[in-house]
Amino acid sequence: MDDRKAMLSVNLFDNTELGLQAAIRGADMRQTTLAQNLANANTPGYVRKDVDFQSTLAAAMQEGMSPDQVQFDVTTDGSAPMQADGNSVDADTESAKMAENGLQYQSLVAIAKGRLDIITSAIGNS
Repeated sequence: MDDRKAMLSVNLFDNTELGLQAAIRGADMRQTTLAQNLANANTPGYVRKDVDFQSTLAAAMQEGMSPDQVQFDVTTDGSAPMQADGNSVDADTESAKMAENGLQYQSLVAIAKGRLDIITSAIGNS
């Protein structure tokens, strides 16, 4: 019976589930970074930062890496237009990126919840 539980545990968290969890983690990290950018929109010399979790996760999965091992990094966005005070954050653009990322996060969570609901129903614990 213990072997059966171990097999069930392993099979519940396939690459799709692990990928969803990693994407949720990445979207959360990106939202925090975008909020920090917005908070520093009037800070002289502040350079915009971002987290490209989608490309990082896609590249890792193409290389055969387990999604739960993927680490996301906050990077400086050197391509953002610089203002006279050295700040590269545009509040309107940042707000739009936060809204878009928030929708992605909500979608990822909804998909993960749907998968969990299916598993729960299949086990008979609804």
